[in-house]
Amino acid sequence: CGHAVLALGRFALDYGLVAEPSCPETPVRLRCPCGPVTAFVPWDGRCSGNPVRFHSVPAFAVTTDLAINVPGHGKVVVDIGYGGTFYAFLSAEQLGLDVCSSKTRDLVNAASVVTEAVKKQFKLHHPESEDLAFLYGTILTDGKDAFSEEPTTNICVFADEQVDRSPTGSGVTARIALQYHKGLIQLDQTRTFRSSTTGSLFTGKAVKATKFGDYNAVIVEVSGEAFYTGTATFTVEEEDPLKNGFFFK
Repeated sequence: CGHAVLALGRFALDYGLVAEPSCPETPVRLRCPCGPVTAFVPWDGRCSGNPVRFHSVPAFAVTTDLAINVPGHGKVVVDIGYGGTFYAFLSAEQLGLDVCSSKTRDLVNAASVVTEAVKKQFKLHHPESEDLAFLYGTILTDGKDAFSEEPTTNICVFADEQVDRSPTGSGVTARIALQYHKGLIQLDQTRTFRSSTTGSLFTGKAVKATKFGDYNAVIVEVSGEAFYTGTATFTVEEEDPLKNGFFFK
């Protein structure tokens, strides 16, 4: 979760998990399920700040212009990209919707049908871990993939019909990788991505070309804001027989 990386970067500094933070920015290296990700967190000598940015794992285009038969919508064309997890991308217009003005419920329903159709009709492969070789969700866009100074809007529908509050860190990473693969952006060209649900903004840019298995890949820098919303306290009583947790097998 890219947005979680932004938040965990701040948390790591504010709660002393980094021994000697440096001003004006401190790198925080996180081990994620997809691999190591480095967050760069503003630090004023007392506390963390915004915006936070991170450098992704290698991101790549899996396939582009893939025709998929979607129940209720007929044939649509999707791109599949990887940015720490796999997403299908298509314009909401292909589904008769507008990502900026259609009801969220309609967008969620349509994206969920696309996700299930892609899962049935396309086999994913991850160069290093087959545990990661699954489609996490579908991101509907406004279709504005070519480089522009203007923000491009999308909505990410993932897991069990959940909707991201942000433009989606791993989704922005994958979308940048697709745009770079198609020649629509160049290295170090910054794009702004807007969430259609909340209006929140991330920026993203490809900062380095690399290889990942057989794929031509890029390292993507994503920048955004993360804020504290609360704290929780967990209590362990010694006489609790389940104090150390338990496993379901």
